[in-house]
Amino acid sequence: MTYAESVDWLFSQFPAYQKVGASAYKPDLDNVLALCDYYKVDYSHLNFIHIAGTNGKGSAANYLASILQENGQNTGLFTSPHILDFRERIRVNGIMIPEEKVIAFCERVRQSDFTVMPSFFEITWILALQHFLDENCEICVIETGLGGRLDATNIITPILSYISNIGLDHTAILGNTVEKIAAEKAGIIKANVPVLIGEYNPKTQPVFEDKANEVNAPLFWSDDFHFDSYIFPEGTYLRKNEHKVRSLVQVLNTLNFLISHEECDRGFLNVARNTGFRGRFQQLSQKPLSFIDAAHNADGVAQLMLSIRQYSYKQLHVIYGATNDKDVSSILKLFPENTHFYLCPFNNMRSLSLDELYKLKEQLPYNIRIFNKIEEASNFAQETVNENDMLLITGSFFLLSDFFEFFSKKGLPD
Repeated sequence: MTYAESVDWLFSQFPAYQKVGASAYKPDLDNVLALCDYYKVDYSHLNFIHIAGTNGKGSAANYLASILQENGQNTGLFTSPHILDFRERIRVNGIMIPEEKVIAFCERVRQSDFTVMPSFFEITWILALQHFLDENCEICVIETGLGGRLDATNIITPILSYISNIGLDHTAILGNTVEKIAAEKAGIIKANVPVLIGEYNPKTQPVFEDKANEVNAPLFWSDDFHFDSYIFPEGTYLRKNEHKVRSLVQVLNTLNFLISHEECDRGFLNVARNTGFRGRFQQLSQKPLSFIDAAHNADGVAQLMLSIRQYSYKQLHVIYGATNDKDVSSILKLFPENTHFYLCPFNNMRSLSLDELYKLKEQLPYNIRIFNKIEEASNFAQETVNENDMLLITGSFFLLSDFFEFFSKKGLPD
């Protein structure tokens, strides 16, 4: 099989949340433990930093990996989902896992006789662990897929755990209150392993304190740390994420990592080069101001709105696409009242369909145009948006994937 055929086979053979949603979620660790045993993947001597949370966990994982690379660490990075290439999920020092290795692993899986039915995420996680072992990684930064307690990545015992924040997302799987969701995320807290909580919330504070006390884990709060200088502008969610990651580095330094403030600065500034990170309040142009951001739930959009307040513009235009499990009407309320929305589906079976988007347009009192795909919405926006306006492209990772693929095909920089 070619690389493309191998990835297609992985997606078609094993249920993937990225494709089918909640039905792909495996609420226990039995499968992944069985797979480790089957493939003889002994990860016990690897050092891990484990990251969970509703929003910001991908940002934290990429920024931290970039900082560790600037510190000279041989760094593995496991994140999800990918935007264009499956290999984005598995990197060592920013370099994606080779295509040949993915092909060989898929062939090995094809010839395997499983006694369990694993998910796409579980298979991918095993591949990542094997790659980190093969590359002799000194430290591996691991982002959970969904939740924490029963997430496939939770078989590890890290040297440090981090929970970025808690919001109402994936409620059908994780619970319909922040307390219940916090309890699931708190499942990554391990005995005697320090944990940093990214945001203080009086509703979730007791959940984390109780879990930390139960397993004797040193508990730190990002709000208790203070820094003299930052890279990102005040008032943006990028600054909030930066503060949390700097706090994370301070806790790491208590474990004898000795990461300097200058290495932190370089890690933030060089994150795109070091890890390939993109799509988080990423500026695409100056006139008009245009940004692309993977704000796919209410908390993410609320933080995005705080960030755009730092800029002056005449009219806000938003290209938006969502999966069919999102409350779009509630999310659109978070944008300014006079926003011009350009809604479109994306190339994934979980996308809201054109029919569903037209129904939303009929039901909602907003300025909404519907387009068949991101190319049409983008072309219309380019012709419509004034140089004093702002354009946001936001929503699902899948929408971002379609956007970057569209511009890649046009030969434009992505």
